[in-house]
Amino acid sequence: MEPDAIIAALELNPDAQDGLIAILERVQAKYNYLPADALRKVAETTGRSLVDIYGVATFYRSFSLKPRGKHLVSACLGTACHVRGGAGVAKEFERQLGIVSGETTPDKEFSFETVNCLGACALGPIATIDGHYFSKMEKSNVREILGKARAGLDFAEADADHCIIPLDAACPKCNRSLMDHNHLLDGHPSIRVTATFGDKHGWVCLSSLYGSYNISSEHAIPEDTVVHFFCPHCHGEALGAARCNDCGAPMLPMSVRGGGMVHICTRRGCRGHMLDLSGVNF
Repeated sequence: MEPDAIIAALELNPDAQDGLIAILERVQAKYNYLPADALRKVAETTGRSLVDIYGVATFYRSFSLKPRGKHLVSACLGTACHVRGGAGVAKEFERQLGIVSGETTPDKEFSFETVNCLGACALGPIATIDGHYFSKMEKSNVREILGKARAGLDFAEADADHCIIPLDAACPKCNRSLMDHNHLLDGHPSIRVTATFGDKHGWVCLSSLYGSYNISSEHAIPEDTVVHFFCPHCHGEALGAARCNDCGAPMLPMSVRGGGMVHICTRRGCRGHMLDLSGVNF
C-alpha cells in the first residue's frame, strides 16, 4: 500500500462524512480493490470507526475487498434473464474464462460475477463488461465480447456494437422531448436537462446511448457531487422515488419514447443506471 495515495484521496474529500464514498472510490481506482491496510488508514485519518468503513465498503456492490481483474464481467441470473437462458450464458463465461463466479483469472485479466438484476430485464439475457451492456446474449456471443473487452470496449463503434442501446428520452412530467439534435455526444443527439449544484445553475447534456457515461455541461461538476436536474421545458425537478443501488443517491427518471423508463444516478462519477422497458415489444 502507498500511504501517499490514500492521503491524496482524503485531501480531495476533506469531509469524512459526505466524501467517504468518493474516498473509497479513489482507493479502489488505485488498487483495483480495497486493501485492508488502506481501510485502516482511511479510518485512522478520518476519525471514522473501522466498522463504519467496512459497512460502506460491503454495502455497495461496486466496491470489492478482494483484488479484481482488469475487466469485470457480470452475468444476470434474475428471473427474466434466467427463463431466456441466462444460466447457460453464465456457464459459458465460466467455461471460457476457466473460473467460477466470484473468482479472477490467474492473469488478473478478468473477474466474473453473477448478479440478480442488471436493470434491463426486457432485453435479457443481459451481461455487462466494465459497465457496457450486452443484450439478448447467447452462448455463441461470449467469445466475441470477451475479445472486444481485451481490445478495449471504450473504442467500440456505437452503431456497430450491440452493447450500446440508443434512447429517445422525454420529461416524465410534461412528456416533451429532451433530445438536443444540435449537441451530439457519441455521434448521437444528446439528452439536454437543466442542472443545479452548489451555487451553479446551467445546462447538462447526457449521452443518449445506454451504456455510455459521456456528458457535456455548462459548468464543471466535481466528482461525488449529487446534482439536481430539471426539465428545460416545464422546469419541474426530475426526481423519482428510486435510489441508486451502487451509492444510494436519488435517481434521475426519464421516459423512453415507445414505452419504458430510464433511471440515471444523480451523483457525478457514479455509473448506477437502470433501464426498464417492460411492456415494450421487440
